[in-house]
Amino acid sequence: MRALLSVFDKTDLIEFAAKLIEHGFEIVASGGTAAILEDAGIIVKEVSQLTAYPEMLGGRVKTLHPAVHAGIQAPRDSRSLGEIAKHHIAPIDMVVVNLHPFAEVVSRPEVKLEDAVDNIDIGGSALLRGAAKNFENVTVVCDPADYPMVIKEIEAEGNTSLETRKRLALKTFRCTAAYDARIAAYLGEVLQEPLISDAFPQRQLLLLEKALDLRYGENPHQRAAAYQLPGEPGVLRAHQLHGKELSYNNILDLDAAWMTASEFNQPAAVIVKHTNPCGVAVARSLVEAYKCALSGDPLSAYGGIVALNRVVDLNTALAINEIFTECVIAPGYENESLSQLRQKKNLRVLVLEKFGIPAIRLAGITGGVLIQDPDLDDPSNWDFVSKRPPTSHEMEALHFAWQVVKHVKSNAIVLVKETAPTAAVTVGVGAGQMSPVDAVRIAVEKAGERAKGAVMASDAFFPFADGVELALAAGVTAIVQPGGSVRDPEIIAAVNSAGAAMIITGVRHFKH
Repeated sequence: MRALLSVFDKTDLIEFAAKLIEHGFEIVASGGTAAILEDAGIIVKEVSQLTAYPEMLGGRVKTLHPAVHAGIQAPRDSRSLGEIAKHHIAPIDMVVVNLHPFAEVVSRPEVKLEDAVDNIDIGGSALLRGAAKNFENVTVVCDPADYPMVIKEIEAEGNTSLETRKRLALKTFRCTAAYDARIAAYLGEVLQEPLISDAFPQRQLLLLEKALDLRYGENPHQRAAAYQLPGEPGVLRAHQLHGKELSYNNILDLDAAWMTASEFNQPAAVIVKHTNPCGVAVARSLVEAYKCALSGDPLSAYGGIVALNRVVDLNTALAINEIFTECVIAPGYENESLSQLRQKKNLRVLVLEKFGIPAIRLAGITGGVLIQDPDLDDPSNWDFVSKRPPTSHEMEALHFAWQVVKHVKSNAIVLVKETAPTAAVTVGVGAGQMSPVDAVRIAVEKAGERAKGAVMASDAFFPFADGVELALAAGVTAIVQPGGSVRDPEIIAAVNSAGAAMIITGVRHFKH
């Protein structure tokens, strides 16, 4: 029995090789792997003894030779074995390889293209793929974590089982596929060629790395795990500082809250329930923003998810602790504030230093993925269609409402009041309704008396005037909406009749 070892990660290498020799394996190794084993007193045959060629190009070429690959890929029938024997090639029964850490290298901010390219492993990938292809006869090991299991089977049975070899082959092909996908992703980022940087190429390579095993999915009878895109921002990059493990639903809500909070430059607080913002506010201080957000809908906020875009101070932490909250995510915490939050056993506390809008948005569907650009638009293109233009205070509130409504499920209505210059709060949110008028009705009912003097944002145009009339009757004074309805003239007439103001954006904010 012969095993070929060529590893970058030397974890448990010596112990593993020693066990293989104990069970009758001859060890063939390359370069640094051979040197480490020899220093440990393990008898090793170097690859160059098989190929009759020295390592070339600084070690870039050493195993790419028929004497190696024929021994790995040969079927174990007499004809094939006889063919390789004519060339003095013996079968290789085990291949143990792990690759140069390309992903780790390119994650360094200062990495240069030539250094990244130099860490693309060619020979190792070829060895792994060749061995995995011949799983009927060859054991392929790409992860040191599998050493104990392989040795245990060899000790019990003299060799690995076919089922084990199949599982290891599958793991290996996933490993090499992920490796190539990471290379493609990196080159797509740095080479700035039109065909390479195309956001929607014919083949989109999405490398997903497991971030978390979850207790269950949306419901306890469903299994689930969370995967992240390397290098992309998002809540899976957060570090949990306190509390029990995150659930599937926690992560969805954290993402919704984090994305909403990322909209604002001034101190902002967002409270989310079932992926919809139920309270959002900006203010001069974080604690003021949180208290305002909570006042937007204190009933819905119970058991919600809180996102804050500033380092959390003691006063804000004390305010959060006044009601039951599932999770808090922020870019940092003062020591006293973290101590206070940790007094709540069931509160999950997460820190995510980088808030921001990602370059692409993904949505999973059965059998596929939808990919789109982020939902951005330019307020300079807004059209003032009413006789009365919005006041400066209404404009501040309308801008805020428009930033919030795109994070509410369609059909979406958001009522907002300005509480001070550069400070605003949601007072009513109507989310996920099949008709716009129902979304308006819910938002108005949530707002109650606070609807008087509020402004309103709608993610979609109004097909009829009824929704606008309902808002105006409740006391709404200014409206921002996409426009484009055949009934826009009668809707604008209703606004003018009430002495209100209306802005048409020309851009809708559907969210499904």
